[in-house]
Amino acid sequence: MIHQYQLNGYNIVLDVYSGSVHVVDEVAYDVIALYETKTPEEITAAITEKYPEVTADDVADCLSDIEELKAAGKLFSEDEYKDRVFDFKARNTTIKALCLHVAHTCNLNCEYCFAAQGKFHGEEALMSFEVGRAALDFLVANSGRHVNLEVDFFGGEPLMNFDVVKRLVAYARSIEKDAGKNFRFTLTTNGMGINDDVIEFTNRECHNVVLSLDGRREIHDASRSDWRGVGSYDRIVPKFKKLVEARGNQGYYMRGTFTHRNPDFTKDVFHMADLGFTELSMEPVVSPPGTPWALTEEDLPVILEQYEILAKDMLRREAEGHPITFYHYMIDLNHGPCIYKRIAGCGSGTEYFAVTPTGDLYPCHQFVGDEKFKMGNVFEGITNTALRDEFKLCNVYARPECADCWAKLYCSGGCAANACHATGSIRGVYEYGCKLFKKRIECAIMMKAAEADMGLDPKGGEECGGDCEACVEEITT
Repeated sequence: MIHQYQLNGYNIVLDVYSGSVHVVDEVAYDVIALYETKTPEEITAAITEKYPEVTADDVADCLSDIEELKAAGKLFSEDEYKDRVFDFKARNTTIKALCLHVAHTCNLNCEYCFAAQGKFHGEEALMSFEVGRAALDFLVANSGRHVNLEVDFFGGEPLMNFDVVKRLVAYARSIEKDAGKNFRFTLTTNGMGINDDVIEFTNRECHNVVLSLDGRREIHDASRSDWRGVGSYDRIVPKFKKLVEARGNQGYYMRGTFTHRNPDFTKDVFHMADLGFTELSMEPVVSPPGTPWALTEEDLPVILEQYEILAKDMLRREAEGHPITFYHYMIDLNHGPCIYKRIAGCGSGTEYFAVTPTGDLYPCHQFVGDEKFKMGNVFEGITNTALRDEFKLCNVYARPECADCWAKLYCSGGCAANACHATGSIRGVYEYGCKLFKKRIECAIMMKAAEADMGLDPKGGEECGGDCEACVEEITT
């Protein structure tokens, strides 16, 4: 399968199954587009008519180059996995990550909050140390060969239960050596509770910190206010600056949400960059249609254009020696992810679980509060094995809609939670999200081409954690 597109002056040809990316001139671009449907004679006639300066010998040379690339498996390659037997339900899965909901309460009242202002459609609650400890023990006991174990302190607002967070990290550090594990902690916070103690602790213990900021003051405050209706921008930005500076300006993400209010979200990304933040993420809102902040079809052309504007400006900043990172443009064309992750995705409900304050297990944070997705608890383990088997089938080959999609080995079929909310099935397809994802991948690949063209040293993307060496054997027979 071939995907061709033109962006920022580059003619890009993606060979989907090999992952090879080719930046070509206009003639080669057109020849490749005709290659599978026209004879060499027809191609030659069409190209020489369109480009009078191009000779038949030039076209023949181009066709020869295409044949060489095809023989090398870098162009028009076959899907080597489609005809294999994928028994995903029989696959043995082990757990490598937990999202600990240490607080089902929040000190903000964000209008678009999918978690119902932190309570996840239930009662306010704080996780006890005993429940958290049981969750960490559950993770270690069920982690198999995984060495690096990921734990995200989440909410609600986790800093509203900060003492328990500190005790849980101390407990994890006390057991990890004997268990042969390495805990990597992330804290996701709205910033309201950040103080010197929090800064010192997170910078010592947390592998990553996710800081919620929606960009411009007027945009942020319109969505992210406290329970009195007062915006939080002026209170949190100085704290974020202090934390990031103390952190050496690394190991963090400014994580924003854009809505119908600001489909021109690049202005918010650039605002955060102007504040001095360089590690940035901006996510489309997760919201039922019809709410005032839900994205609409009318927003879509604006959003797609914004992704292009962002990519081009990031290249400018990089060339000037002041780069910024955008999470969705982090892609490594050389070293991963592995084929297992490219097919199976995030591992929600199989390798990754969310834990409520009472110890209940859900496939991920977006399912918490929906009782039909309760999978067990940290004391008894996974009891709803039928649901776990369903989540094992959340892979790109289980979705017929993905069969002819060029982006399928980048999105792995997409987010199960978004699909469920949009279609009622965890194996459905959230079409709006697909359109955004495809544009982001096109921009990310274009940026790699431009960086190579400018002689820049591009940043890599996400790789495997190094402990899934038998992944291909696990999913194929």
